[in-house]
Amino acid sequence: MMDVAYWLPIIWAVILVAAITIYVILDGFDLGIGMLFAVERHEARRDVMVNTIAPVWDGNETWMVLGGATLYGVFPGAYSTLLPAFYLPIVLMLVALIFRGVAFEFRIMTRGTGREKLWDAGFMAGSGIAAFCQGAILGGVVQGIKVVDGAFVGGSLDWLTPFSVLCGVAVMCGYALLGATWLIWRTTDVLEASCRKWAKLLAIGLFVCIVAVSLWTPMLHAPYLRRWTEWPNIAFVAPVPLLVIALGFLLIIGLRRGHSKGPFLCALGWFFLCLSGLGITVWPYAVPPELTLWDVSSPPSSQFFQLVGTVILLPIILTYTVYSYRVFRGKVTEADGYH
Repeated sequence: MMDVAYWLPIIWAVILVAAITIYVILDGFDLGIGMLFAVERHEARRDVMVNTIAPVWDGNETWMVLGGATLYGVFPGAYSTLLPAFYLPIVLMLVALIFRGVAFEFRIMTRGTGREKLWDAGFMAGSGIAAFCQGAILGGVVQGIKVVDGAFVGGSLDWLTPFSVLCGVAVMCGYALLGATWLIWRTTDVLEASCRKWAKLLAIGLFVCIVAVSLWTPMLHAPYLRRWTEWPNIAFVAPVPLLVIALGFLLIIGLRRGHSKGPFLCALGWFFLCLSGLGITVWPYAVPPELTLWDVSSPPSSQFFQLVGTVILLPIILTYTVYSYRVFRGKVTEADGYH
């Protein structure tokens, strides 16, 4: 029984991280496209940008729901501790996502009424605010919260620190890069050329943010620093920053040589490596730096019951996601539309 109680939280932690990673990959370029409205003012090209995600964007939030359900059902101690600490950014993120979804549809439905500019601005603002809040929440979790006897005892604005703001800006920049490289893959002509220019600037900005966060994070708590600087740990974690640099070179080379799919895959690789680095840093804490996975997990019987359902549903969600992206693959032009 002790073995089951030990391994089940680890299995669920892998599922939770996988759900977050897939959400970041799928909804990241989705939100990034919304933010890129700020630099693309041509209405027809904005329509093309939206049409590249119109058939699939609704399903991307499925992975956020899976992550939230996992946190609530499997790690209730973390859910009850983290939620009060991040009420404000979570509510702001959800409102932004809702308003963004409304703006996504209304920008087409109000075409010709003179109000489409308002909904374009709403789509852009909702995307940017949601991206910033996600990064700030992540930064707030990594920097840690005040916990006494397993309960949050801090203030409602404790999450808002220079480090969390930096993480928020980094995620905004990263999502915009994902959006730009996605559009390089899925569009043509003027819009594709513009996206290559934006992607170069965003890649530089994101790399600076990655370096800043990577240098700052180990300074937050002593266990973080030991994880990255002590032997033999350093031998296992050293490939992460080396691969970040290597992917950066490949990304820039791909942009310069006119590659279509490569830049997007490199940008995805950056996100995967960044999430891996954060996972290495905070392991095994669920609520850094106080509570571990085992401290906040539900009883093994409850975890096993939920695992059975997840094993059945997860392949279905994955199949649907892969199928939908496969059906709507290929370049999108101004002649195409899904509304």
